[in-house]
Amino acid sequence: MSGAAVQRGEPSLSVVVTSLMKGAVYRETHSAVWEHLLKLQAQVRDYVAVLGLALVIDEAEGYAFLRSRPEEDTDEEVAIPRLVPRRSLSFHVSLLLALLRKRLAEFDATSGDTRLVLSRSQIVDMVSIFMPAMSNEARVIEQIDTYLAKAVELGFLRRIGAAEDSFEVRRIIKAFVDAQWLADFDERLAGYALELATEGVHR
Repeated sequence: MSGAAVQRGEPSLSVVVTSLMKGAVYRETHSAVWEHLLKLQAQVRDYVAVLGLALVIDEAEGYAFLRSRPEEDTDEEVAIPRLVPRRSLSFHVSLLLALLRKRLAEFDATSGDTRLVLSRSQIVDMVSIFMPAMSNEARVIEQIDTYLAKAVELGFLRRIGAAEDSFEVRRIIKAFVDAQWLADFDERLAGYALELATEGVHR
């Protein structure tokens, strides 16, 4: 549901909750829903809590989404079925998200802009150096394209441009790859390199 499709009238709890159930809400692309959400935060939190969900909202970065409440936060004797399923990410998709998160941190430290946009070729170059050595470059690019598609599906990247060969790194990635995780990036990257080397040996 786009922000343009929602009237900026009386805040509507049903509109906000329905939009959140469909996926993340962004200030820049769902402006009217975002306005309603800011006015109804307390009601939204109470409403989704009944469903075993928690509202995550970052007003500074301009995004909001729903996540399942940790089981220890619920007092119910019978566990509430998860409405937001856990997603198991492949090793290479996790690597891509880590690299994007690190790039966003570097961008924020050196740029006054708020939107990080990368071309497909920039992302391919960024990821390919961590891929097992292969003689078929086209095959490597094809694999990276599948990882990009997954990142878009998960909402961490957004295709932009007429040819859709550029990507905006969505700031919601900061909620999933947090500062502590990023601080340990070098150690994790060493683990990635070892796993990649192992994959290369077994190919």
